Amino acid sequence: MLDCLSIIERYYTPGNDDYRVLVHHSRQVADLAVALTQRLIGQGVPMDIEFVEEAAMLHDIGMCRTDAPGICCHGTEPYILHGVLGRRMLDSLGLYRHGRVCERHTGTGITAAEIIAQHLPIAPPRDLLPESLEEKVICYADKFFSKSRLNEGPKTMERARKSLAKFGGDTLQRFDEMVALFGTPDSI
Repeated sequence: MLDCLSIIERYYTPGNDDYRVLVHHSRQVADLAVALTQRLIGQGVPMDIEFVEEAAMLHDIGMCRTDAPGICCHGTEPYILHGVLGRRMLDSLGLYRHGRVCERHTGTGITAAEIIAQHLPIAPPRDLLPESLEEKVICYADKFFSKSRLNEGPKTMERARKSLAKFGGDTLQRFDEMVALFGTPDSI
């Protein structure tokens, strides 16, 4: 098992607010993603549970390079790039599979068409959709936890859907497909 905190501490200082936000949020996401994965494994679905926990702990590592003061990040890049930046960071450490999770967890994934239509600063435009079950379960679990409201429990299904609706496109359809795959968090 990777020492995820050591990896995080390459880019974040323990005790700082951005570290606290990242680790708390990532632990919430990892716990839910692992629980959903355990349920699927119990139903005979083969999944890499160790990878799910590791990648969930690292999925937002790129946020430190973004300008998102509401979550204590004071970098220079737009927040929409935190996944792409995280992939670069993890790829530089040889963690390519983990990096894919970073790049593909935003919203319910982003298509090249959505990047173009919404004028997102992701170049070149390409599909950044979660593909494997492991990528999808982390993306899904992430939708239930806010980095700006750390002390709240998981979002309700209604709140998760509402926060995704603003992204338009096929975002809610992809979310509904994840609900069908993984069930609802309150059913764990």
